[in-house]
Amino acid sequence: MDIFKLIYQHDIRLDRLRERQTDRSVQQTSGSIEDFLKPDPTYSKFYFTGTRPAEQQFGFNVLKKTDAVINALSEALKEYCLFTEDGESDVRSALAEQPAGAAMVLTRRDSHSWSFQELSVDEGSNVGHKKDEVAQLLETDDLLLYKEQAHNGFDLHLFSKQNIYRNFFYPLQALVDDQFRFFSMNGKRINSERKFYFETWALDRPPHGIEEVFPETVL
Repeated sequence: MDIFKLIYQHDIRLDRLRERQTDRSVQQTSGSIEDFLKPDPTYSKFYFTGTRPAEQQFGFNVLKKTDAVINALSEALKEYCLFTEDGESDVRSALAEQPAGAAMVLTRRDSHSWSFQELSVDEGSNVGHKKDEVAQLLETDDLLLYKEQAHNGFDLHLFSKQNIYRNFFYPLQALVDDQFRFFSMNGKRINSERKFYFETWALDRPPHGIEEVFPETVL
């Protein structure tokens, strides 16, 4: 059986990605009412992973339906063009060819200029070390996708200024059957490894913040 997990987190303040100034003398300030009332820009992030419980295999790519899940993600992101350091690609090819940590950018813009070297993550760091670079990209409404190392392969981590959860929900819901269970997980409540791997101890009674998606589930 496939256990597929989509972990989402919305309304994260974009300025949390920015490097904060600790010296008050160099901080930018504004006293205008317009700036005060302007809502803080936010972003969303999505984490895609899976488990084969019977085999104790963990990772997006261990699922028997991995190909179908990739098709669903491609459908969800069909309005974007995907680029890697090697040029334009598609979701399936990029996931097959790019190493973990390599930046993959999805855009709807005609012109673009990214530094894949600055966005990519090496073995000694993580996306948390790329806060300013990620923030700059998200401000353009482009999406940023990474493969992340998992126990038995890789997972996927996607950053988006817009909340595009609905784009993923329906294509993934269409895969649900007796051998493919889909769980939607609120990342703000997944605050421990035990909750992240809930399927190993509480599959039939998930903790609060984890909802199973059924064919009849509606948003």
